[in-house]
Amino acid sequence: MTSPPDPVLGRPRTLAQSLTRERAYHDTCRAALAAMVAGAEEHVVTGEDVSASGADAEVLGHRLRSKAKEMRELPEGPLFFGRLDFGSVGGAAGEHAGQSYHIGRLRITEHPSAPPLVVDWRAPVSRAFYQASVHAPQGVAVRRRFGWAPGSLGDSADLTGLEDEHIREGSCVQGSRVQGSHASEGHASEGPASESHAPESPAPESPAPERHAQPSRILAGEIERPRIGPMRDIAATIQPEQDDLVRGDLASSVCVQGAPGTGKTAVGLHRAAYLLYTYPQRIRRAGLLILGPNRTFLSYISEVLPALGESGVRQSTVGDEIARHPVTGKDEEHAAVVKHDARMAEVLRRALYRRVGSPANSLAVPDGSYRWRIPADELHRIVDDVRAEEPPYAVGRERVRTRVVGCLLEQAERRAGPRTNAWVRKISRARPVSAYVDAVWPRALPEEVLAELLADADVLDVAADGLLDADERKAILWAKPPRSYRSARWSAADLVLLDEVAGLIEHPEGYGHLVIDEAQDLSPMECRAIARRASFGSLTVLGDLAQGTTPWAARSWDELLAHLGKPDAAVVPLTTGFRVPSAVVGLANRLLARLDVRVPPAQSFRTDGELNVHRVSDVLAATVDAVRRALTHEGSIGVIAADADVVRVREALRTAGVETAGPSGPSGPSGPAELGELGARVTVLPATLAKGLEYDHVVAVEPAAVAEAEARGPHRVYVVLTRAVSRLDVVHARPLPW
Repeated sequence: MTSPPDPVLGRPRTLAQSLTRERAYHDTCRAALAAMVAGAEEHVVTGEDVSASGADAEVLGHRLRSKAKEMRELPEGPLFFGRLDFGSVGGAAGEHAGQSYHIGRLRITEHPSAPPLVVDWRAPVSRAFYQASVHAPQGVAVRRRFGWAPGSLGDSADLTGLEDEHIREGSCVQGSRVQGSHASEGHASEGPASESHAPESPAPESPAPERHAQPSRILAGEIERPRIGPMRDIAATIQPEQDDLVRGDLASSVCVQGAPGTGKTAVGLHRAAYLLYTYPQRIRRAGLLILGPNRTFLSYISEVLPALGESGVRQSTVGDEIARHPVTGKDEEHAAVVKHDARMAEVLRRALYRRVGSPANSLAVPDGSYRWRIPADELHRIVDDVRAEEPPYAVGRERVRTRVVGCLLEQAERRAGPRTNAWVRKISRARPVSAYVDAVWPRALPEEVLAELLADADVLDVAADGLLDADERKAILWAKPPRSYRSARWSAADLVLLDEVAGLIEHPEGYGHLVIDEAQDLSPMECRAIARRASFGSLTVLGDLAQGTTPWAARSWDELLAHLGKPDAAVVPLTTGFRVPSAVVGLANRLLARLDVRVPPAQSFRTDGELNVHRVSDVLAATVDAVRRALTHEGSIGVIAADADVVRVREALRTAGVETAGPSGPSGPSGPAELGELGARVTVLPATLAKGLEYDHVVAVEPAAVAEAEARGPHRVYVVLTRAVSRLDVVHARPLPW
């Protein structure tokens, strides 16, 4: 069932009439969705009576209950944000000629076999909503956008405006747009001001990139709308180049070099939702993992996928994925840098395989009154052949056992004919065979291997010969070795090394697709940990080299992609910022020249926004004043300072009567503290936690202190400045680091 035809190309219809019609249609969709939820609950009950085996019934019941839970927990909100009207003449529209479709975040239908009332934004037909243009209309006659009241929970009365863009071969006439006190649909018929949904700021005046649609006030208003709390989805505002990335094939890996505010994180999440929709069986079988830099960031993005109708996706950090033990130790920076270096992979491989020995004598295995023998040279050949095949260590151990038993089986069959499987199992478990395997290919625990390496200078010298110099070996060697690996205090970097050894022993289970955000901060060894989990899957790598702040941050994508095991992945730049205004982008671009990376400068879709730089004598007092001014505007406020200054800034604001949220605790061995409530109006946060977050108004406190706090301080300042999506105040007493 397609949307009811609306003669926007025929007789004029007033805005009030059009809104009434669309509101009624939304009520129909709301009733249909309620019936879908009720139907999912009913299926849980009736599914229990389905005749099947116990296992099948359990699987079916789990799926039905999961579906019902997903339907119950769908976030409230408008059910559609756009509409496509296809032309009735010509072949470009194909099977959609003369049809209209409402586009939303979820497919809604009155019956499973009936055509949808609302088409899912990921469906093939919906692509035209994002891609159709005067140069490639794709059969679309009119693209309609709907304006909903901010914060709407989906009440039909909250539909306050609409806007049509007429798309024809050879011409593009901007149809009615919601403008100030009037709006029209197809014609300039006026409607009441209370029914229009338009931002007070003007539509973007600067030339938009070639593939962007003509400036839309509803689109601009949605992009620029202040937000407090977790990230929203961008299904209503996806741009053509973003859509290309979202709809990429599951088998393809891609790296997105995204300037601040270009929506790279949202693109990655929408790509995850698209893959779940398009390849449900393959994703369910292989799994999909989203990796973020910290739990604060994961909290910030946590509501995007549920809003798009997808739940149950694993969202984690690299640290959580490799956490074999709690982090109780801490490395000096030099030691951490060495441990994260790619050379450690070979050091660890040598440390593990030094355990593999060569048989000194022949092997004799009693079998009743007879004794089978394998000469030493044949045993040497078995071990050498297995090592040359480079299987995982545990697989190699069992492969040695299997080949030894195979030799014995061959002798036995030559002497007395075929042997039973029971005989093979008996010989495989025979004490001489097990003793031989333990001697030449002993069992290994990652903790035991790493503890021996870090505690014994002689072992480290042998394993690191030609790879690490004397200073590097000294840096990672434990000054006070524990009595055994069981009492070791593992650092965050040690966990990465343990995962490397564990991967050498036995490959971990992988995922069908991984979305990795803030990837520029990954170390080579962390990349290897991810690569092991993507050996047979694909990656969406998101990041910005200019925002690399770890000591091991990537300088180029080619090297990082090689460590991730995807050297052929395409690197696609996103340079148009849709959230960060041009004033902030211009300031950030000035700092970009000081960073030791080559990335294209950003441009901004927005010409609004404010930038104020205050040279003051009292930074704390000026910060309080800046926050008070920011409170007169709508939206969230982030006060970002050097980590060492956060407590003083929070205290100054508290004394001034300004309530703030901030880190839930002090930093620990595993990293910086996590932020508390994300929905707070004013948040004071350390610069080290700002990455990936955004605030409508940012007060950047003493950038010079941020810059000098770490080796890649200028990169950290770049991150801080680009967290602002409407207004930025820079408060400083010292010279600015740009």
